Amino acid sequence: MNEEKLLQAFQHYVDAENKIEAKDWMPDGYRKTLIRQIAQHAHSEVVGMLPEGNWITRAPSLRRKMILISKVQDEAGHGLYLYSSCETLGVDRDTLIRELHSGKAKYSSIFNYPTVSWADIGAIGWLVDGAAIVNQVSLQRTSYGPYSRAMIRICKEESFHQRQGYEIMIALAKHGNVAQKKMAQDALNRWWWPSLMMFGPSDVSSAHSAQNMAWKIKRHSNDELRQKFVDMTVPQAEYLGLTIPDPNLKWNESRGHYDFGEIDWTEFNEVIKGNGPCNKQRVAARNAAYDNGAWVREAATAHAAKRAARNSDAA
Repeated sequence: MNEEKLLQAFQHYVDAENKIEAKDWMPDGYRKTLIRQIAQHAHSEVVGMLPEGNWITRAPSLRRKMILISKVQDEAGHGLYLYSSCETLGVDRDTLIRELHSGKAKYSSIFNYPTVSWADIGAIGWLVDGAAIVNQVSLQRTSYGPYSRAMIRICKEESFHQRQGYEIMIALAKHGNVAQKKMAQDALNRWWWPSLMMFGPSDVSSAHSAQNMAWKIKRHSNDELRQKFVDMTVPQAEYLGLTIPDPNLKWNESRGHYDFGEIDWTEFNEVIKGNGPCNKQRVAARNAAYDNGAWVREAATAHAAKRAARNSDAA
């Protein structure tokens, strides 16, 4: 079968809502797109541990500390699922990690912002994980089987993360004192626009969106998902008694959606290029963790070799 017929058969198979598996034939572009997207997703989970891990020792109660530790552990697990899924496409994990540590690989722009108060942990759970859920729920139906299946568990855990964040915001904004309410509003002010940027560039500027949707890697466009997030989040902010920092935000009766202001795409592009508030700090932290953990990897490798030799002798 020639290339053109293979492409037609592939598209027909995807259009019929079938899952592509690791050993199935797939276009090179499909494979490369998945490697880029899944690797970026995996890197985001791992780097995303850093802003919150920064607050584990400073959590205001033992209960909050335990919940935050559990959440950070979940993020590590998500990275593991996604790296494993990416490996099914023929790329090894060491390569993916080297690309992250060298700065070549991208991860979500949101994790290049600092967490300056405890309210930021609430805002991250509520807004950042809320945005992640909006995006990732649709990825449960992505056309690549290993990625789709990994997303099922990840989404269940992300829903817990979103609830814990919103609970923190309720404690601060609904039941807190004046200073705590002010802290919650400040966190919303700083995290709102970066959260909208999480969905990626606008549809007119997205280089990959149309093809990704044709291959059913994505099910909804960036702007569709962003709109869904805004519509979902505005009533939550109103319940908290907080004000979303967008003077152009208003309900549009004719559209049945909220209108909202223009995102600062210059800021978005600068962060993506590595010029955000914490880009260098995040990459340096990952490199340091990798270097400091070398003895663990070496010990695990030596143990595995010793165990394999013992089993070989026994056989």
